[in-house]
Amino acid sequence: MPFTIFESPFGPLTLVGDGDGLRHLYFPRRAPALDEADHDPQPFGAATEQLEEYFRGARTLFDLPLTLSGRPFQRAVWRALREIPYGDTTTYGTLAHRLAPDWGGDAPNPRAVGAAVGATPVPIVIPCHRVLGADGSLTGYGGGLHRKRALLNFEAAGGNRRAFDAAWRQRQLALL
Repeated sequence: MPFTIFESPFGPLTLVGDGDGLRHLYFPRRAPALDEADHDPQPFGAATEQLEEYFRGARTLFDLPLTLSGRPFQRAVWRALREIPYGDTTTYGTLAHRLAPDWGGDAPNPRAVGAAVGATPVPIVIPCHRVLGADGSLTGYGGGLHRKRALLNFEAAGGNRRAFDAAWRQRQLALL
């Protein structure tokens, strides 16, 4: 399956797709072993362009073909995630209540919603970083809470890269 590497402000992101769309976005050191013979940036032109625009603060919504594999419930959660506006956040419980009409009127368990959010195959493009715990705290994120915090700060500042860089520097200093 073709893949490419996108150099983001917080390290290389691995993009994996097929002829129909983007399948996965992996954070640094999270991608499975890939065959170097499959490295081909050509199919990912739109994805890399939109990621560049996002990290420049010029894009608030991704418009990419996605090829997502998941159970119907996961797909419903991923669709709901894409409806969270740029710069906003929600909670797992609120997201569960938003899904209730699609599931017979009963809100799904917020833990089930959390599991589906955690299984998001293309983070950033599907903004799973915009979901918080019931008390507003940062909770799990496949790219690490430091990346989640940096993305939220970046979006809260309206795409101001200084907010992203400040959060990222704070994380790097904590590692020293």
